[in-house]
Amino acid sequence: MEDSLTILLTPELRAAVDRLTETEGLSPEGLVQRALQEFVFVHQFRSLREQLLQKAQADYTDNDIFEMVS
Repeated sequence: MEDSLTILLTPELRAAVDRLTETEGLSPEGLVQRALQEFVFVHQFRSLREQLLQKAQADYTDNDIFEMVS
């Protein structure tokens, strides 16, 4: 199911969107969708990376590691 969202753009941002739509051959909607998808992906990736780094800094015993891989 698709949904719509109305956003306000500064004239400078609108001009940048217009240039990119022409360069990339996308509609404004397609460009904004792609930008949001990439932003969400990067945000999720960074969040997961941070979680993994925190876990990697924890002290594990040999038994802990054995339990994880078994």
